[in-house]
Amino acid sequence: MNWYLSKIIFRIICGEGDHTPQFDEQLRLIAAEDEEEAFCKAMTIGQREQDAFYNHEQQLVQWKFINVAELYRFSGLLDGAEMYSRIHETDDPDAYIDQANRRADHIRASTTHKMLRLL
Repeated sequence: MNWYLSKIIFRIICGEGDHTPQFDEQLRLIAAEDEEEAFCKAMTIGQREQDAFYNHEQQLVQWKFINVAELYRFSGLLDGAEMYSRIHETDDPDAYIDQANRRADHIRASTTHKMLRLL
Protein backbone atom coordinates (compact mmCIF):
# COMPACT_ATOMS: atom_id res chain seq x y z
CA MET A 1 0.00 0.00 0.00
CA ASN A 2 1.25 3.47 -0.89
CA TRP A 3 0.31 6.87 0.50
CA TYR A 4 -0.64 9.81 -1.72
CA LEU A 5 -1.41 13.44 -1.05
CA SER A 6 -4.19 14.75 -3.25
CA LYS A 7 -5.49 18.27 -3.76
CA ILE A 8 -9.26 18.25 -4.20
CA ILE A 9 -10.82 21.53 -5.35
CA PHE A 10 -14.36 22.71 -4.68
CA ARG A 11 -16.00 25.92 -5.84
CA ILE A 12 -18.13 27.68 -3.24
CA ILE A 13 -21.14 29.51 -4.65
CA CYS A 14 -23.45 31.52 -2.43
CA GLY A 15 -26.85 32.58 -3.76
CA GLU A 16 -26.63 33.64 -7.39
CA GLY A 17 -22.84 33.71 -7.24
CA ASP A 18 -22.60 37.51 -7.34
CA HIS A 19 -19.46 37.52 -5.21
CA THR A 20 -15.73 37.08 -5.57
CA PRO A 21 -15.16 33.52 -6.80
CA GLN A 22 -14.16 31.22 -3.95
CA PHE A 23 -12.41 27.88 -4.17
CA ASP A 24 -11.64 25.47 -1.35
CA GLU A 25 -8.37 23.56 -1.94
CA GLN A 26 -8.34 20.51 0.32
CA LEU A 27 -5.28 18.34 0.84
CA ARG A 28 -6.32 14.75 1.48
CA LEU A 29 -4.27 11.70 2.42
CA ILE A 30 -5.11 8.67 0.26
CA ALA A 31 -4.02 5.02 0.73
CA ALA A 32 -3.87 3.14 -2.58
CA GLU A 33 -1.96 0.47 -4.47
CA ASP A 34 -1.05 2.82 -7.34
CA GLU A 35 -1.58 6.32 -8.73
CA GLU A 36 -4.67 5.33 -10.72
CA GLU A 37 -6.43 3.95 -7.64
CA ALA A 38 -5.40 7.03 -5.61
CA PHE A 39 -6.80 9.34 -8.28
CA CYS A 40 -10.08 7.40 -8.43
CA LYS A 41 -10.41 7.46 -4.64
CA ALA A 42 -9.76 11.22 -4.54
CA MET A 43 -12.36 11.75 -7.31
CA THR A 44 -14.88 9.71 -5.34
CA ILE A 45 -14.24 11.78 -2.21
CA GLY A 46 -14.73 15.00 -4.17
CA GLN A 47 -17.95 13.83 -5.77
CA ARG A 48 -19.30 12.40 -2.51
CA GLU A 49 -18.57 15.56 -0.53
CA GLN A 50 -20.29 18.02 -2.83
CA ASP A 51 -22.90 19.75 -0.73
CA ALA A 52 -25.65 22.35 -0.79
CA PHE A 53 -27.39 24.00 2.14
CA TYR A 54 -29.12 27.24 3.07
CA ASN A 55 -27.22 29.76 5.17
CA HIS A 56 -28.67 32.00 7.88
CA GLU A 57 -29.89 34.44 5.18
CA GLN A 58 -31.70 31.59 3.40
CA GLN A 59 -29.30 31.76 0.45
CA LEU A 60 -28.33 28.51 -1.20
CA VAL A 61 -24.65 27.73 -0.58
CA GLN A 62 -23.14 25.14 -2.91
CA TRP A 63 -19.84 23.30 -2.68
CA LYS A 64 -19.28 22.04 -6.22
CA PHE A 65 -16.54 19.53 -6.86
CA ILE A 66 -14.18 20.80 -9.58
CA ASN A 67 -11.48 18.14 -9.85
CA VAL A 68 -8.41 16.50 -8.36
CA ALA A 69 -5.74 19.03 -9.29
CA GLU A 70 -2.63 17.40 -7.80
CA LEU A 71 -1.52 13.96 -6.67
CA TYR A 72 1.81 13.16 -5.00
CA ARG A 73 3.10 9.76 -3.90
CA PHE A 74 5.03 9.63 -0.65
CA SER A 75 8.18 7.62 -1.01
CA GLY A 76 8.45 7.41 2.75
CA LEU A 77 7.32 9.20 5.85
CA LEU A 78 10.13 11.12 7.49
CA ASP A 79 9.96 13.53 10.39
CA GLY A 80 10.06 17.03 8.93
CA ALA A 81 9.49 15.91 5.32
CA GLU A 82 7.93 18.56 3.09
CA MET A 83 4.37 17.58 2.27
CA TYR A 84 3.25 20.55 0.25
CA SER A 85 4.57 23.91 -0.87
CA ARG A 86 2.87 26.87 -2.52
CA ILE A 87 4.33 30.29 -3.26
CA HIS A 88 1.88 33.06 -2.38
CA GLU A 89 2.25 36.56 -3.83
CA THR A 90 0.61 39.50 -2.13
CA ASP A 91 0.51 43.28 -2.33
CA ASP A 92 0.37 43.49 1.47
CA PRO A 93 3.21 41.45 3.00
CA ASP A 94 2.60 42.87 6.49
CA ALA A 95 -1.01 41.63 6.48
CA TYR A 96 0.13 38.20 5.25
CA ILE A 97 2.75 37.93 8.02
CA ASP A 98 0.25 39.16 10.61
CA GLN A 99 -2.25 36.52 9.52
CA ALA A 100 0.41 33.78 9.71
CA ASN A 101 1.36 34.94 13.22
CA ARG A 102 -2.29 34.98 14.35
CA ARG A 103 -2.77 31.42 13.07
CA ALA A 104 0.36 30.28 14.94
CA ASP A 105 -0.89 31.98 18.11
CA HIS A 106 -4.23 30.18 17.74
CA ILE A 107 -2.45 26.81 17.38
CA ARG A 108 -0.31 27.56 20.44
CA ALA A 109 -3.35 28.59 22.50
CA SER A 110 -5.33 25.50 21.42
CA THR A 111 -2.42 23.19 22.22
CA THR A 112 -1.92 24.78 25.64
CA HIS A 113 -5.65 24.50 26.35
CA LYS A 114 -5.65 20.78 25.42
CA MET A 115 -2.60 20.15 27.60
CA LEU A 116 -4.20 21.91 30.57
CA ARG A 117 -7.34 19.77 30.22
CA LEU A 118 -5.16 16.65 30.48
CA LEU A 119 -3.66 17.76 33.81
